[in-house]
Amino acid sequence: MNIYVANIPWKATEEQMKQLFSEYGEVSSAKIIMDKVTQRSRGFGFVEMADDTAGKNAINELNGADFMGKNLVVNEARPREEGSGGGRGGNRGGGGGGFRRGDFNRDY
Repeated sequence: MNIYVANIPWKATEEQMKQLFSEYGEVSSAKIIMDKVTQRSRGFGFVEMADDTAGKNAINELNGADFMGKNLVVNEARPREEGSGGGRGGNRGGGGGGFRRGDFNRDY
């Protein structure tokens, strides 16, 4: 089971996250997402647990729990949607009408 974890303290390590979740079952991996530019934690990450039952138990017990002074937000991770990268899509078409020089002197 893949679990989304938010509101992770910046000083937390992946090993500390793994230890926290391992109290509820076997943890396959723990990953804190880092900012590409600053190399600091973005405050969220993912924990993968080998067993769905253990994962659901961890979600129930740790959602809202205090971890290093912050209350975690813990949910089942949703699969990434294909094509939802926030990219800038292709051709947006012509410009907007608007004001042309001389239009303000015309009698309509």
